[in-house]
Amino acid sequence: MKGPTIEGAAMDSSAYGIVHFFPEGTKEQYEAAIAAVHPGEGRMPAGQIFHAAGASPGGWTVMAVHESKESWEQFRDNILMPRFQEGIQGGFTSMPEETVVDVYKLLP
Repeated sequence: MKGPTIEGAAMDSSAYGIVHFFPEGTKEQYEAAIAAVHPGEGRMPAGQIFHAAGASPGGWTVMAVHESKESWEQFRDNILMPRFQEGIQGGFTSMPEETVVDVYKLLP
């Protein structure tokens, strides 16, 4: 059964969340990284239905929710990792600490 929609994306129990923490990360590094991996200002990659980021104790945290684990894996494998491996000028200098969230509920 599909639940409510967020920006046209039907929500059900298959939503998949990722939290990335970049120790000593900064807003400037985030802005460089996001420009390299997102399709444009204010736009999210295909399958991503939520994105938030901000300063947190000791660094910078990025939270994203994808429609499914498969959507996340496609973004990670085809866009995120290749761009990080190439190196993003001005971006984060190390890979993040990653936490996976099996999303139970996502409200608009």
